[in-house]
Amino acid sequence: MDVLDLARWQFGITTVYHFIFVPLTIGLSPLVAIMQTAWVRTGNERWLRLTKFFGKLLLINFAIGVATGIVQEFQFGMNWSEYSRFVGDVFGAPLAMEALAAFFVESTFLGLWIFGWDRLPKKIHLACIWAVAIATNLSAFFILAANSWMQHPVGTTYNFETGRAEMTDIVAVLTNPTVLAAFPHTIAAAFLTAGTFVAGIAAWWMVRLVRRGDIAKARDVYRPAVILGLVTMLVSGAGVALTGDWQAKLMFDQQPAKMAAAEGLCETQDGAAFSILAIGDLTNDCDGVKHLIELPGFTSFLATGDFNARIRGVDELQEHYTQWVTQWEQDNGVEATFDPADTRFYPNLAVTYWSFRLMIGFGVGSAALSLAALWLLRRKGSVTGKPWFGRLGIAAIATPFLASAFGWIFTEMGRQPWVVAPNPNSSGVDGVWLLTARGVSEVVSPGMVWFSMIGFTLLYGVLAVVWFRLMKRYAVEGVADTEHDPSPDNPDNAPDADGTDRPLSFAY
Repeated sequence: MDVLDLARWQFGITTVYHFIFVPLTIGLSPLVAIMQTAWVRTGNERWLRLTKFFGKLLLINFAIGVATGIVQEFQFGMNWSEYSRFVGDVFGAPLAMEALAAFFVESTFLGLWIFGWDRLPKKIHLACIWAVAIATNLSAFFILAANSWMQHPVGTTYNFETGRAEMTDIVAVLTNPTVLAAFPHTIAAAFLTAGTFVAGIAAWWMVRLVRRGDIAKARDVYRPAVILGLVTMLVSGAGVALTGDWQAKLMFDQQPAKMAAAEGLCETQDGAAFSILAIGDLTNDCDGVKHLIELPGFTSFLATGDFNARIRGVDELQEHYTQWVTQWEQDNGVEATFDPADTRFYPNLAVTYWSFRLMIGFGVGSAALSLAALWLLRRKGSVTGKPWFGRLGIAAIATPFLASAFGWIFTEMGRQPWVVAPNPNSSGVDGVWLLTARGVSEVVSPGMVWFSMIGFTLLYGVLAVVWFRLMKRYAVEGVADTEHDPSPDNPDNAPDADGTDRPLSFAY
């Protein structure tokens, strides 16, 4: 493989691995804040115990997520220096905002939350975890703003002298219609992930305790956590569907080739169907592909809201982009550095087609499980002692993680062959675009990329083992049987009368 292929593989491996931790942190931090709020407002110790239990799991996930996320920005300079040169003026602003306005707040208040038990007044301590939850979601917004600019450049002009994109309007970048759709979709998916995580672990513990005969603890501690997780799954699942529909319509306007590739649609069609399954080799020349179990007109509906709308196939779009790129370079006096006739202006059909369906399938499956579980739990004791219910809860945890991973694969692979997608027919900036092949570093060799990719993959493999063992260890420990709760005479966790602090009850 050449440098381009190796650099893409390395970025794909590290990014998908990093994104395992991101949605759980984004979604779990508000849920932990909700649990602590319930304890502060009601004084019920069950919520304090659940806060500390899931708080430990949040911290483990957060730490691994930070460690794996650092590599993402390093890769821009390592393997993608030409890309960094092209987008640096634009990318620098939202990434700096993420570091200063979001991650700084997130990490600072997380430290206060960890070490503030029995030291800070109760309500101040509660405010710390809410600051973490808000900053975590704000961090996601700034990163998505940068990524959305790659999908749909706005607030920018192209400098022909330097060959770089230069930002002219930061407000336009932060209010890009693409990020306004991507942010709620990503947050809803994160809540779906966290809700499934909470419900799955709590369901496993609830079944385990019922079978041991400790029905009181199962009912009083874990059942409320199961309900909280399932309700979160149901609400966020609906949010994922609604925001996903919004994104699909924007995608059709901004990146029509991605929509056509998502259906494996080669020929332009009116009322394009949505196929549940396709057989054949699904090669990029579309020969021998048969779509099975179709939903008539549904792809047209996803794209436009009209079951009879015309969807251009990749063959027509290939011709369109070939002519557009050639004409743009001629009109602007830019010397052609590649032959458009030899460049495929649509993504890999097999990857796009299947990642789109797996994203939808796992997402819908997770939301459907929440509805089924709530129905099964409508009566006390209905399934709380059934081993299969606990095993199903654990198995269900993987579904939103997989949905999120395939969603990012679809989003990024569907943009190819562009690392910055053009906007010749939409509301974006005309002329700001960059082919992925032009973004790779010119000074790195295949051997250098092989070395770093193998090194990162091995390191990430070790981190995966550490993460799994720690998460399993503390999940299996469960909530503590008793927790130190402030006395009525000292409700704000203030120091004792002699000025000394009580022993910490929440140490990591």
